[in-house]
Amino acid sequence: MLRALGFFACYGRFVLVAGLLAGLLAPSLAMALKPWLTELVLLLLFLTAFRVGLPDALLGLRSVRVTLKVVLVYQLGLPLAAIVTFALLGLAQTPVALAITLMLAAPSVTGGPSMATLLGQNPEPSFRLLIVGTALLPLTVLPIFFVSPELGDLRETLAVALRLLLSISGTISAAFTLRHLVLPDMKPAQSRALDGGTALALAVIVIGLMSALGPALHTAPLNVTKWLAVALSANLGLQATAYFTLRRAGYGSAAAPMAIVAGNRNVALFLLASPVAQTQEFLIFLSCYQIPMYLTPIIMRPLLGEADKTAN
Repeated sequence: MLRALGFFACYGRFVLVAGLLAGLLAPSLAMALKPWLTELVLLLLFLTAFRVGLPDALLGLRSVRVTLKVVLVYQLGLPLAAIVTFALLGLAQTPVALAITLMLAAPSVTGGPSMATLLGQNPEPSFRLLIVGTALLPLTVLPIFFVSPELGDLRETLAVALRLLLSISGTISAAFTLRHLVLPDMKPAQSRALDGGTALALAVIVIGLMSALGPALHTAPLNVTKWLAVALSANLGLQATAYFTLRRAGYGSAAAPMAIVAGNRNVALFLLASPVAQTQEFLIFLSCYQIPMYLTPIIMRPLLGEADKTAN
């Protein structure tokens, strides 16, 4: 079993591509998995937290100020800048402006640390951004929805953010406890096996997330192309920009795993709180957004790959 999972770890980025293709080519499977997305995402978070372990997570608290600064830029500074920019251009009410603003207001996607692992990076900086960003979401989202009320109901958004925080906290606590009890000293082969299990979980999740894209490709292919261009530009452009900015700011080996989070956000959490997120346009964007997200370990490897771990 360990050897088989280790094999998936070695080729994890291609496992994600297989998941994307399955989501497009097997719409019935995508629809069947869609109701289980919440449980699958929590399973993925459990695997990531189990791999990191409480001791390494506590070591990361030494960098909590750095993490807090990055979170505030990602979840507060960037969406406010986007709102101002779109307003100056007269595009504030367009579907693209609203989708980008919601994306920027969201915390890290749960699979962010797993993507760092697939790129050969230390997942701990991404893990810190996930935890701190999710914990601060009820605060960072306040000015965003106040300045741009058309994004949705603030009370509903806060309720969703709090539920998300409780779910993530409970999952991480359970993973840390189990790791301490059954595997306090993890061997390299066991780490690789966990990475392989994480890759499989990511591949299954993306199948469900692609459920809206297959039908849209048949009915409105040009619209899908437009949203795919938006998703690719926003996701990959933010990762590259964040990486170079963080490197120049002296973040060293943490620049790459933190840059991954800049473009890969948990946009789906707004589905329960924002009327904008219920529109067909946004659902197509959300499906298209999965493509650069799950191709990150392949597309961004030349920039964010394993060689950067030794960067100063």
